[in-house]
Amino acid sequence: MGNYVSDCEAKSLIVEIGKRMYNKGFVSGSDGNITIKVDDNAVWATPTGVCKGYMTEDMLLKLDLDGHIIEKGDLNSTSEIKMHLRVYKENADIQAVVHAHPPMGTAFSVAGMPIDMPMMAENVVFLGVIPIAPYALPGSQEVPDSVAPFCKDYNGCFLANHGTLTWGENPLEAYYRLESLENSCYIQTTLTQLNKMQLLTEEQVNDLYDLRKRAGFKRGGMMKR
Repeated sequence: MGNYVSDCEAKSLIVEIGKRMYNKGFVSGSDGNITIKVDDNAVWATPTGVCKGYMTEDMLLKLDLDGHIIEKGDLNSTSEIKMHLRVYKENADIQAVVHAHPPMGTAFSVAGMPIDMPMMAENVVFLGVIPIAPYALPGSQEVPDSVAPFCKDYNGCFLANHGTLTWGENPLEAYYRLESLENSCYIQTTLTQLNKMQLLTEEQVNDLYDLRKRAGFKRGGMMKR
């Protein structure tokens, strides 16, 4: 469907993104997982039970979109791989998926609070609305089913009482959306504490939607006013 990164690039990027996630406190212990699509029917993925800050390329697995292992070392696939694979199947434009437990984003997932207010240009254009996927038992088939409705129209979602899921048309875009999501959660929480919000006007938001389209961003949803 697109210009995929090579196997070598994908493995290097997964290790780098894992370190960034760990260093920023977006994951703890062996939390989180990362996948990158390298052709129409194959992804590289993080294994289960490994701290994302200390991964090495030889730990990673290559799977097809049905979850069959193509290449692996001594470590096994995460039970949450089904969630990633469902995102790719729902939207062939997506080439990377990142799941994490960032503190503010996870708090929003527990509170059932979406990101849906036009606070600033960046969160309208690059991130867009982040809706809440219904709670599902981690590792179960209910998880991919819960995220499937959001893959075509949004750039990520909160996993109710669990964490966050972001995706993109390249690996760094998927990761940067995680950073943007966490930052937006901080800003929305601060505005709530200040009890004052000067949100963008409807006209300003519509101009930003036009800008988003011209910039080539295909998803994002419509902000609440």
